Amino acid sequence: MSEVQLKIQIKALPNAAGVYQYYDVEGNLLYIGKAKNLKKRVNSYFTKQHDDAKTRILVRKIKDIKHIVVETETDALLLENNLIKKHQPKYNIMLKDDKTYPWLCIKKEPFPRIFLTRRVIQDGSEYYGPYTSVRTVKVLLDLIKELYLLRTCSYDLSPKNIVQKKYSLCLDYHIGNCKGPCQGLQAEIDYDNDIQAIRNIIKGHFKKSLETFKERMHKHATDLEFEAAQQIKEKIALLKNYQVKSTVVSPTINNVDVFSIISDESFAYVNFLKISNGAIIQSHTSEIKKKLNETDRAILTLSIVEIRQRFNSQSKELFVPFKVNVGEDLKVTVPKKGDKKRIVELSTRNARYFRQERFKQIKIIDPERHVKRILAQMKKDLRLIVAPVHIECFDNSNIQGSNPVAACVVFKNAKPSKKDYRHFNIKTVKGPDDYASMEEVVFRRYKRLLAEGESLPQLIIIDGGKGQLSSAVKSLEVLGLRGKITIIGIAKRLEELYYPEDSVPLYLDKRSETLKIIQQLRDEAHRFGITHHRNKRSKQALTTNLTQIEGIGNKTSETLLQHFKSVKRIKEAELSALTSLVGKILGKKVYDFYKKNN
Repeated sequence: MSEVQLKIQIKALPNAAGVYQYYDVEGNLLYIGKAKNLKKRVNSYFTKQHDDAKTRILVRKIKDIKHIVVETETDALLLENNLIKKHQPKYNIMLKDDKTYPWLCIKKEPFPRIFLTRRVIQDGSEYYGPYTSVRTVKVLLDLIKELYLLRTCSYDLSPKNIVQKKYSLCLDYHIGNCKGPCQGLQAEIDYDNDIQAIRNIIKGHFKKSLETFKERMHKHATDLEFEAAQQIKEKIALLKNYQVKSTVVSPTINNVDVFSIISDESFAYVNFLKISNGAIIQSHTSEIKKKLNETDRAILTLSIVEIRQRFNSQSKELFVPFKVNVGEDLKVTVPKKGDKKRIVELSTRNARYFRQERFKQIKIIDPERHVKRILAQMKKDLRLIVAPVHIECFDNSNIQGSNPVAACVVFKNAKPSKKDYRHFNIKTVKGPDDYASMEEVVFRRYKRLLAEGESLPQLIIIDGGKGQLSSAVKSLEVLGLRGKITIIGIAKRLEELYYPEDSVPLYLDKRSETLKIIQQLRDEAHRFGITHHRNKRSKQALTTNLTQIEGIGNKTSETLLQHFKSVKRIKEAELSALTSLVGKILGKKVYDFYKKNN
């Protein structure tokens, strides 16, 4: 389809809610989206200036548009979600989930069994879930088995079979784990009452079961059946303990779905908590790879629809961190304070913990992705044009103006590249002048890299405030590198980041990975510089000691120290060892000096 035909097609789109589909020249489905107004939404793709490169590429590839009109925006949202799952277009985010989640099944049969399953069969049985953890289901099943005596056999306990006593009592009956319904020893109505109580527990409704157990306990006590009363008391304690462990908010919060989202440059993490009677009965976090630099609002909206479908949620109210439009039938609440706000914060914390765990795993199994993510985050945080694959950091070291030195440390792919570290002895500056020293070392470093045709960094970090930064910028200007390399200064007191010609510093979140990398660079430059400074002072002190000997100069001192490693060993050396190294005359002078002064 030509560009003219595409424009005609856009103009002909209706001003109605619906779903649009973009195709390339070969008829491949590229993208599916929803819209309150199809015409306006589709037209915006071709009239707006898109900052995201992937979106610009998508628009260039679009050669055909199809659409489906629906009654409401809610219908559009649901249809979009189903079509994305079915067709999986290249440019749509997808909540991938290869897991088959466990369910709790109450089988449709006389005297129903309750068991864990991963297969949902449309046979009229009740299925609760899915649960995100098998452990959660097993804990719940163990609780149910402790509270109620249910059959585990697969017999057909029809009234006819029970009357005919078709089945014999099994071991479970004899050890007290079953009441023997197969032999008519338990009435079906009594069994069904237990099943109803179990339904309430699964849904998080504990009150009715606790009241029933208390009534039974008091009756046993009144009838002087103290052993039976004690058994019921233990069941009440079990149920209360399970309830306490799962209660995290006010019991007044009932049948609510809670969603939150955190994201970085490449991925978003959406957490879902299902609340019933103040208890979390489900929790799940999804990782979503971004395709077109989607907003958190767009990702959360799609995720809410998908996750609620996946977990078969019937809740009519949502708690979310910001307003989303997910349909007229749902009440969307953005809590501002109290228990409701705390439960959204808990959801956010779960998303953050999940993200941190994923980072740890990725660092081990996919280090390349880990590095790309950090560099992309640094690019965004520091407002860089390109990702800072190669970073260099400078620090000056001098103590009371003596032995001024500087250090340059290098990080490549967010990790130290120690073979590229460099020391500098300050040559042109007299006295303690940090500004002039910084100007000298930055000039020397990049003059040499340019002369040798070596690669230049994408980011330079200066350990110091605006003064040191301005001095470093002067050197870049002389070398013609101003504007070609991003340079920033970091002031130690408040971790302020300064940019040239910008009086207002940038403050990064203290927990951000970008700031941690910059701090690591700064600390490494300081350590490397201080070590060199100490070594230089120590060497100078040793050399001074040797040069006290008449006729022994710096060159001879260095030769002796390089060979013997310390003055102590020089003192203890034999005359022959000294003379063979520096000659008979100088060797004899050193030997005689230390013998005389011992």
